Amino acid sequence: MEKFGKSQSVVRVEDVRFLTGRGRYVDDIAPPNALRGYVFRSIVAHATVDRLDVADARETPGVHLLLTAADLTDAGFTQGMWGTTVTNRDGTKGAAPKRPLLATDTVRYVGEPLAFIVADTLDAARDAAERIEFEYTEKPVHLGLTTGGQDLHSEAPQNLAFDWGIGDENATEAAFDAAHRIVSMSVDDNRIIVNSMEPRGCFAELEGDRLHLALSAQGVWEHKKQLAQLLNLEPDRVRVTNPDVGGGFGMKGMAHPENFLTAIACRTLKTPVRWMSERSEAMLSDSAGRDLTHLGELAFDADHRITAYRVHTVANMGAYNSQFAQSIQTNLFAKVLMGVYDVQTTWLHVQGVYTNTTPVDAYRGAGRPEAIYLLERMIDRAARELDVDPWELRRRNFVKPEQFPYVSATGETYDVGDFDRVLTRVADVADRDGFVSRRETSAKQGKLRGLGLCYYIESILGSPVEDVKVTFDKDGGASIFVGTQSNGQGHETVLTQFLSDQTGIPADRIRFVQGDSDLIPRGGGTGGSRSVTVQNTATLAAVDQIITQFTAFLADFNKLDPTDITFDDEQFRVGTSNVTPTMLDVAQMAREAGRDDLLSFAATIKLDARSFPNGAHVAEIELDPDTGKVEVARYSVVDDFGHLINPMLAEGQVHGGVVQGLGQALCERVVHDEDGQLLTATFMDYAMPRADDVPLIGFATEMTPSMTNPMGMKGCGEAGTVGALAAISNAVQDALWPLGVRQADMPFTPQRVWSMLQDATRKTG
Repeated sequence: MEKFGKSQSVVRVEDVRFLTGRGRYVDDIAPPNALRGYVFRSIVAHATVDRLDVADARETPGVHLLLTAADLTDAGFTQGMWGTTVTNRDGTKGAAPKRPLLATDTVRYVGEPLAFIVADTLDAARDAAERIEFEYTEKPVHLGLTTGGQDLHSEAPQNLAFDWGIGDENATEAAFDAAHRIVSMSVDDNRIIVNSMEPRGCFAELEGDRLHLALSAQGVWEHKKQLAQLLNLEPDRVRVTNPDVGGGFGMKGMAHPENFLTAIACRTLKTPVRWMSERSEAMLSDSAGRDLTHLGELAFDADHRITAYRVHTVANMGAYNSQFAQSIQTNLFAKVLMGVYDVQTTWLHVQGVYTNTTPVDAYRGAGRPEAIYLLERMIDRAARELDVDPWELRRRNFVKPEQFPYVSATGETYDVGDFDRVLTRVADVADRDGFVSRRETSAKQGKLRGLGLCYYIESILGSPVEDVKVTFDKDGGASIFVGTQSNGQGHETVLTQFLSDQTGIPADRIRFVQGDSDLIPRGGGTGGSRSVTVQNTATLAAVDQIITQFTAFLADFNKLDPTDITFDDEQFRVGTSNVTPTMLDVAQMAREAGRDDLLSFAATIKLDARSFPNGAHVAEIELDPDTGKVEVARYSVVDDFGHLINPMLAEGQVHGGVVQGLGQALCERVVHDEDGQLLTATFMDYAMPRADDVPLIGFATEMTPSMTNPMGMKGCGEAGTVGALAAISNAVQDALWPLGVRQADMPFTPQRVWSMLQDATRKTG
């Protein structure tokens, strides 16, 4: 196949090397002579560091360097890691305690780094760690999603990280006072561990007087900025690269201490240093996801229309502000606060609290899954209490097509959508009409069956700015240099495919380059479902440049007016002749003519507005009341992603997202004991979804092209997760409701579901 067709389902070209063991992940390409880094971590959740004696450890055979916080200070590395803060309701800024690379006088969570050991081998570094004497005085541990308890930081009395609000509190209160009915519900959003297939890792080496850090991440430029700042280096003396990356999910979008420690060790020793996380170490130290509790309230008029929405949320920040967390649980949560519903009176109040746990940050969806999960659970609860069909309640409150562009109560402009059409389609795809018969069949087998719906909307996030460079190479092909970073989404295929679609250059003649701060000056990385939309918009701008300048070159070469030259996405046509050069032909002509200025094209774009992917998920579960076991029997999705470049890759992204949501809904949950020790630190204790947990997923699309970018694209990377949580939860609630269960929270493990049924039996018995 010489050319990818437009909007064709093309298989992923990168999978060949991944499946044949030729992937180039960070641990595969580290210099063979690199020393090994190892982190000595706190074994307690909250304590004063009384003594950290590393003298014997430094004498361990094979050890080249051992760094403590005191050593970093002596070397001039005194800055803390970056962390966002938001503006509190009273106008002050959220708390901003310093997050050190290595703990100083206090440790605040199990797994916090205390020392960094560099040795010839990993075994030698571990031996040294065994010889470190760590004496401490324990402090009370604060784990609850409440203010109060022993302060973790003097900058945050009562452990309050921030107190934030958006909306009109007074108008919302008035609307609730005037409401015909009020429905309220408390909802917990369980803490989860990211568990990327490839754990975090990095290596650092010197390239002359420059520092090169290679790491498993979701982009290079933010890491380069932080690395240069924390190591007191000029940016042009730092190069950051991302090789192949085995999953990111938001967690690899922000920095962690080990990256900086590895780089400092490399510069100190003037030799390559590598560090790679082990699985339990990752569970202890990776930024975690979710971990919120909500009280949601909906006000209705007599016609079952929502007149106001009020939310009080407490979000766990963990022990420190991580890079994005305060912003994610406030501003990003608020972006889709009212989902797809026409409600203009809202009040969202969010408090962040510090606890003696690993910091919490972006996880697939970054604020939007949390918001949609709460809202769609609320809508489903309201339908039951109002005795109205949950699908009809949604339809009654949808933003209608004629209302677009629609400005939400939190100031987001939804450009386009047809939610009713999508909902109608998913009823057909899910065979909603056949559900009653399937429920009766399950009942005959002693099983309960439930049907759950979630209508989600999300916004693409991250920087609206993106860069691209397209070059024509001496071998007769072309290269595309992108500012995004694939973590397994298939960028090499879809971004190459798009350039091929627009230029006629055969895809197998295009070299794909990503993840190198030396090769492209800027880039937004990957996250927030932004990559395909922003990157392809930048590519389109570069292609426009190429066509314009190649047209002028051909006109001059053939002594014609530029209006006599046309391009049809595959080849140029020169006047009335039969000359039809391709892009590659023209590039070769330019090279032979000495026109090197026509061999490289760069473009930077900025999207004026966000796009809003949306869709409907329908889950159907079967539940064994004797054991509490929940099985997702059927799952159907209809999405509006706008124009799709590669429908098959989009469907694959949805499948992955649904399974991730299914994992949180059915089995994933972080558990600490009362001392802050992580009890779910291995896959023996932390359950992950398996292939036999996942049904066949029905998938279809109903397109309304976005008005915010030239190609009408909307993004899709996180959509599966955003919809899955509430769809599965509402299905479980539907099955349990007739038996008197009124509160069903994730995860729906057999033990938890069985206990819900037993509690309901006792209350009704």
